[in-house]
Amino acid sequence: MKAKKKNVIAIILGGGQGSRLYPLTESRSKPAVPIGGKYRLVDIPISNCMNSDIYRMFVLTQFNSASLNAHIKNTYNFSIFSHAFVDILAAEQTPDNPTWFQGTADAVRQCMPHFLNHDFDYALILSGDQLYQMDFNDMVEEHIKREADITIATLPVNAKDAPEFGILKTNSESCIESFIEKPAKELLPDWESDVSEQMKSEGKHYLASMGIYIFNKKLLVDIMSNKDTKDFGKEIIPQAVGHKKILSYQYEGYWTDIGNIDSFFEANIGLTEDLPKFNLFDNENKIFTRPRLLPPSKFQKTIVDKSLISEGCILNAKEINRSVIGIRSRIGEGSIIQNCYIMGNDFYQNIDDMNEDLRTGRQLVGIGERCFISNALVDKNCRIGNDVYISGGNHLEDFSNELYAIKDGIVVIKKGAIIPDNYIIK
Repeated sequence: MKAKKKNVIAIILGGGQGSRLYPLTESRSKPAVPIGGKYRLVDIPISNCMNSDIYRMFVLTQFNSASLNAHIKNTYNFSIFSHAFVDILAAEQTPDNPTWFQGTADAVRQCMPHFLNHDFDYALILSGDQLYQMDFNDMVEEHIKREADITIATLPVNAKDAPEFGILKTNSESCIESFIEKPAKELLPDWESDVSEQMKSEGKHYLASMGIYIFNKKLLVDIMSNKDTKDFGKEIIPQAVGHKKILSYQYEGYWTDIGNIDSFFEANIGLTEDLPKFNLFDNENKIFTRPRLLPPSKFQKTIVDKSLISEGCILNAKEINRSVIGIRSRIGEGSIIQNCYIMGNDFYQNIDDMNEDLRTGRQLVGIGERCFISNALVDKNCRIGNDVYISGGNHLEDFSNELYAIKDGIVVIKKGAIIPDNYIIK
């Protein structure tokens, strides 16, 4: 039985303050963080929904939501004759709810009046900061066929990764019988579940919650009436185990939680591989984003290897290796970029502005000449001067100032930072 499109709404959780992704979240919410050179994180769950014929989506957010609002408004415009929409619901204080969102479940609870204005039978609850490609139709169909109250997408993981997740134990019917949050390694032998032979051969015997849920409408309404529960993973799911029929829907594809700078950086650099685990070049699983009227990128004497180059770039660099170059990037002559994510720029400087900057000694927007930048993440609209040397790596300790931050050896140049000529970070 295939779920009708109108019966499912998607609720995308924008996350909290995003402190682990600082400084990328200093002036924007987590779902608005640029990824892959031309996309935003929120494009991933929205695209998965659209590829699964789910066209009614809510994005819940409360921190730095201006750029997220602008991106969604400029991107997801559907026909006036369709019922499709992507609505942002920011935390709002009301007589009944005088506080901000206190957790994932509290966010859904506070927004329930908006959801109930629509006809739906199932609520698909998603995270706004994960990278994966998944057909939700299969999950919804399994939920309906098995007459589950809740279905949780689960990912087989190995003993090394299991302590980082909420681990679920299933019975022979793939129903969840018990749950433990971030178990200690010595407890793991008691938490093995039935997984495919392929997963067993990879040593992945444990089922981790992906933070992707399907709730029946009536149950969700009932659960939300209890104002004491604030979080799905820590409270609602554990409390429902043993009392409700909770189905495990096993997913064996690529999935990563963009929780910190290290995982974010690795996810982006991973896109440069010959056969990346996350496939942008897929006819069936398109990643939708804002269409921009940008010119083709222009190169001059540049050697490019294993890199993604977005539209509208002007590249005079000497070498670009294993890097993602974002829209409207400008890189000067003789510069070497390796193992980097350059987010690009929101605008072009015109000739008059560039001449004025050169006359006054101000750095131009983009990356200057004869620079060496390695293991770095350059946020948008930065001005990096000539002969700048940046070499990230594990030899660097965590650090932060007004220009840049170092996290897990990755140098993050802050949005709009001005790095003077001959500056060295090594």
